Amino acid sequence: MSVGRELSSVMALPFNAIVTVPAILLWLIPWRPGFERGGLVVAIMGAALGLCLALLGLTLMVKTIRLFGRLGRGTLAPWDPTVHLVIEGPYRYVRNPMISGVALVLLGEALATGSLALLAWFALFVLVNAIYMPVFEEPGLVKRFGREYRDYAEHVPRWIPRRTPWSPRSTP
Repeated sequence: MSVGRELSSVMALPFNAIVTVPAILLWLIPWRPGFERGGLVVAIMGAALGLCLALLGLTLMVKTIRLFGRLGRGTLAPWDPTVHLVIEGPYRYVRNPMISGVALVLLGEALATGSLALLAWFALFVLVNAIYMPVFEEPGLVKRFGREYRDYAEHVPRWIPRRTPWSPRSTP
């Protein structure tokens, strides 16, 4: 898959969620750094935890984007979807690792900055996706992939990862 194709989907979707919207919120809504509210120790702990969550989220996002291109032969963008159902890597544990990765980055940003506006953006992002996925995206995946997706959805949770990786071959 071309780098331009991959980059266009990343710039349009996750980049806007994790960079553009938070930057606009921090610019428009006055906020005080966490150390002004809870002290320096709280601010340092929030920043450290936030950084760890953001790095974990970014790692998850990169893995899913690569899998979409390599195995799915598409991108995460609705206008350039995968041709094949991806059930490898983090997708063996949870159905929406890309959304989970973005959510981890957003929560990390909120904790690292101590911004209530970013915390509200994280909550809104999670709420919108909790509605969008089962109502819009998953019915489309059933239409595209049929029984293969239904079997996958039956065994792999939407948001909270399984303890063990799932494989279609491990299902009786």
